[in-house]
Amino acid sequence: MRYFEDLEVGAETEFGSYAVTREEVLEFARKYDPQPFHLSDEGAANTHFGRLCASGWHTAAMTMKLLVASELKPAGGIVGAGFDEFRWPRPVRPGDELRVESEVLEVRASKSRPDQGVIKVRTTTLNQDNQPVQVSVGNLIVPRRPARAS
Repeated sequence: MRYFEDLEVGAETEFGSYAVTREEVLEFARKYDPQPFHLSDEGAANTHFGRLCASGWHTAAMTMKLLVASELKPAGGIVGAGFDEFRWPRPVRPGDELRVESEVLEVRASKSRPDQGVIKVRTTTLNQDNQPVQVSVGNLIVPRRPARAS
């Protein structure tokens, strides 16, 4: 586990490999985002996307799965305090292979809670062609290392 004191600006991590299947794109869409371009190639044909693509929220969920399995491992888990940026520059398609890169942009102690700090992290999800499919800048709450009893 990594505590606030273990994290520094500029630290970069690359991780993950996640194969996106047609079945899961359809399942997620049916359950959470039933728009035509997420449900079939026919429904997407005359849209901006042209063919079936994953919901952006599905992309976010796949990214989260990769983050949780990564070496980032902040103590207390990946606890978000909000996003400064969140965008999907290109669609995710069935058959894509996703991976994630993260970079710590800022590390600051909490003014109101001395037992924790906040780190700002840019997380970029890329496809097999190294094209970004999701970019976010989020703020994570990270506990400080507990004081040792003397």
